[in-house]
Amino acid sequence: MKVRIGFGLGTRGPGIDRAFGGIVDDLERLGFDSLWLSERATGTAPDPLVGLAYAAGRTERLKLGTSVQVLPGRNPVLLAKAWASLDRLSRGRALPAFGLGVADPDEQQAFGVARDERAAWLDEALPLLRRLWTEDSVDHAGRRFSFRGLRMEPKPVERLDVWLGGRADAELRRVGRLADGWLASFSTPADVARGRRIVEETAAGCGREIDPEHFGAVLVYTRGDVPEDLAHRVAERRPDVDPHQLLAAGIPALGERIEEMVAVGCSKFVVVPAAEPRSWTDELEALAAEVVPLQT
Repeated sequence: MKVRIGFGLGTRGPGIDRAFGGIVDDLERLGFDSLWLSERATGTAPDPLVGLAYAAGRTERLKLGTSVQVLPGRNPVLLAKAWASLDRLSRGRALPAFGLGVADPDEQQAFGVARDERAAWLDEALPLLRRLWTEDSVDHAGRRFSFRGLRMEPKPVERLDVWLGGRADAELRRVGRLADGWLASFSTPADVARGRRIVEETAAGCGREIDPEHFGAVLVYTRGDVPEDLAHRVAERRPDVDPHQLLAAGIPALGERIEEMVAVGCSKFVVVPAAEPRSWTDELEALAAEVVPLQT
């Protein structure tokens, strides 16, 4: 099993524009596998595809992913074009991962999709992305999109694997039906083990198979004890779990958490700092010393 460690910035915004180039350079220099950017249309974080395109121009090896990009509300043709362009210009380093979007009124207003319509939108748009990336001409008549003989160029360097986020049973079953991989977040090793079973059982029922190496997790860590305000925010998101089971308190604890996740079949990781460090270079060097050697 190939363990790979990527680095994510979450929805961090203010000041990141000034530090971003140095972060990208350090990730490439220190041997991290990938960079992952998240999306908040109404927040201060940069647009993920714009940020990844900037990173592509500064690097030769670093892979480029979203953790995750919102799909409902987007035109699948224009989105397919953007991802294929990024993949071509970066020589095959694009890692698209999509989700329904955070349950927030401002975000739903920005994307123009009611909360109860997001799943149906994704179910129609995601297969279209695949077809646009692989087929010469696409015919489609659906509830939201209608195409006749539509051509989309350029194609990606190779077939793009599509990952989905989510934790609810319905979201896990969608991964099994439609996706190539699952990127868990705010999940325990037990959550990942259970989620993987649902994904694989659903895929088998649809005559599909998920690559056993296509299970990943976003892991948030602190540099010391978990602050109470952070624990409270996480508890609001996962009231059923002790926040300290979802956050790694210190970089050594993060390494241990990665090993626990590997033991339940997870092999791709996005590590995210809970707070902005005084020095990004010092932070990434300390982090790399602990987690980069875990790559196999």
